[in-house]
Amino acid sequence: MGYRGVGWVVVASTTIACGPTVSVAEGSSSSGGDSTGTASASTTGTTATATSSTSVTTDDPTLDEGPIDGDFGRIPDFGTVCAGCGEVDVLLVVDNSGSMAEEQLALARAMVGWVGQVLVEEQNYDVQVMVTTTDMGNPVCTPFQPAGYEPAQGAPVATGCNSRIDDFVGLGADPLQVPEVCTSVCPADVTPSEPFVAFGRNGTNVPEVPDADIDGDGVLDSPVAQAVACLVPQGIDGCGYESPLEAMLQALNPGAPWNDGERPFLRPNAALVVIVLTDEADCSIDDFSIMQDPQWWNTNPDTGQPAASSALCWNAGVSCDGPDGNGVFSNCSASTGTPLEETSRYTGYLRDELVGVQHKPVEFFAINGVPAVTQYDDAPPYAPTAGGENDLLVRQWRDAPYPGGDLLPDDVEAGITAEDKTFQVGIGPACTGQTVMGDFTGQAVPNLRLLEVCHALDDDARAQQHCFVDSVCSESYVPILNTVWGRMQSL
Repeated sequence: MGYRGVGWVVVASTTIACGPTVSVAEGSSSSGGDSTGTASASTTGTTATATSSTSVTTDDPTLDEGPIDGDFGRIPDFGTVCAGCGEVDVLLVVDNSGSMAEEQLALARAMVGWVGQVLVEEQNYDVQVMVTTTDMGNPVCTPFQPAGYEPAQGAPVATGCNSRIDDFVGLGADPLQVPEVCTSVCPADVTPSEPFVAFGRNGTNVPEVPDADIDGDGVLDSPVAQAVACLVPQGIDGCGYESPLEAMLQALNPGAPWNDGERPFLRPNAALVVIVLTDEADCSIDDFSIMQDPQWWNTNPDTGQPAASSALCWNAGVSCDGPDGNGVFSNCSASTGTPLEETSRYTGYLRDELVGVQHKPVEFFAINGVPAVTQYDDAPPYAPTAGGENDLLVRQWRDAPYPGGDLLPDDVEAGITAEDKTFQVGIGPACTGQTVMGDFTGQAVPNLRLLEVCHALDDDARAQQHCFVDSVCSESYVPILNTVWGRMQSL
């Protein structure tokens, strides 16, 4: 769980994907490796039309700019959303970089239980679930994409994970291989007839198959639960410059084909639930010249020279005071005027347009780099009440073995230092994952841009909480999915 290594490091014209040993399921483990090659990065390109070899494709040019660019004129008028109508559209944005094996498995298992909760009251709900990845494409990643792989760029991935099993092989000469992230929850692909799973009082678009216990809890799971479990695992071969905010926006583009037609994903009368799963800082890039601009780079301790790495996402994305004598930063907020997209691009659509103009209920669930939640409310919506974001420290890496410092056993064995980590991702870890067996499973860094967008939904005009934050380092995501269910009950 959590961050295990930099997704991509660009040294001069060389790109490296790496990650140490990772345990995916109790009793099984695989080893990661490195890959190197020459990257020819364009610095003038724009985000391409959303396409994927495993997803809906389109030539719609509006996706180049996204649903908003300072102009809401072409967004359709949803009118007033009916209160309590039970229509809920759930968007999952899943980090598919090399460090996200266990997290995808944990989310798939938690989603199985959530589907079961909803189905108990299916006559009161009509639900649609769509899945996309955090990969918006990046010119330095393109040369290292496996054959047949295309960044989703916000488009739905609607094929079962077995048909994408090669996506569960990482990058490098000795790649991490984790097919069990798929097969342990999806022994055989069950897929919807549309780019999303639909179920509830109006029926389902999932084929009838025998019930099967796919999450190992001794309870048979429905065809709908099986379909969701087959869609959630997205693989570990995506670009390490994760862009969850831009992927979310493109997925919700009202001009996209999956949001149009007789049965769109984004429905006029439905509440919207956004769930983002990621372990690094948001890197939604507006200008790819950042990949060639040393002002955003950290120094590579191996060469003594600045080089591009995932640290540039933090450096360009967040401004802080400090650090103080303990290495802790304060007054951190999303930066403006950098090559990354402004967070106002995303708050403008979610809060100002969907909520403010269209009166559409929007709920945001950020599973990212914060400390573990230690307590949840025992009444709906079962929100986190202690630990988690409340305990978040934005700080430098600590150069000592965990728990006194931040270096995990694999780091120490490999001779990796805090200086190496600072070069790789910039900021220190927000959380360290640890299984009940005591095994360390990795770390995650803060994603303050994501949190800022999430909390923008909790303004004074909305009486209830609408942003819910949990730790990607948690062993189970069942508690935060319980919060999703709790919040749905009041929509």
